[in-house]
Amino acid sequence: MVPQEDPEDAPDWKFKERDIYILRELSRDPQLSSRDLASILEEKYDIGVSHVTVSESIRGMREEGVFREAVIPNEEYFVFGLFEFKFNTENFEEGWRDAMAYIRDSPNTLFYFLSDGEYQWKAVMMFPTRSAESKWIHECYKKHGEVIANIRNSVVHNVLKFRTDPAVLDTLSEH
Repeated sequence: MVPQEDPEDAPDWKFKERDIYILRELSRDPQLSSRDLASILEEKYDIGVSHVTVSESIRGMREEGVFREAVIPNEEYFVFGLFEFKFNTENFEEGWRDAMAYIRDSPNTLFYFLSDGEYQWKAVMMFPTRSAESKWIHECYKKHGEVIANIRNSVVHNVLKFRTDPAVLDTLSEH
């Protein structure tokens, strides 16, 4: 129901083996310096490059959009919820864009995506309290209730994993 992003905006990056290793190591420890990464590449993967080359590779991947950087506070400071939005199709055409921007641009939205099924917009959201979460839902309905028929939200608790596993990056060499 919502137009997809322009394929021309997709990263156009030709991965070198070292780029994948750099991403793997950064996913393990995002605070590694380019000097540390150059040492790890040499010691662990037998790839000899300077820290300048590593830095240029990281900068190039960042500029091309190969990876995104986000500050994610420890889950102990916020309550998280999975929000799923069902549409009122009668009013969708005239109001979807404003409703989507409201959710996407909310400071409470950590991760926002489109999916299939009855609830096609989904977001992982974070709030300082459950009361603040409830207030956000109330305001969303007040502003966009003509587009959003229902918001289904689930409490996210006991977060057991909150990071990118380096092993998933091995598939990048297959592209």
